[in-house]
Amino acid sequence: MTPDVIKVVARPDYFIIAEFETGEVRRFDMRPYLDLPAYVALKEPGLFMHAHVEHGTVVWSEEIDLSPDTLYLRGLPE
Repeated sequence: MTPDVIKVVARPDYFIIAEFETGEVRRFDMRPYLDLPAYVALKEPGLFMHAHVEHGTVVWSEEIDLSPDTLYLRGLPE
């Protein structure tokens, strides 16, 4: 089972730094996802920078989130 995210930092270069409950930290590049309909709104830097954690998941709004599985499995260790 993938651990929950406990802290997230969104960077202006569209990378996310996520810390998991295990203490592991992963760096995830959102740029390849920004043309997908679910994430196109995140091209707005103001919105992207508002990433936060709710219930172990990275979210931006009620409609936009990113699974901890994706962050953990596709992110690079920091």
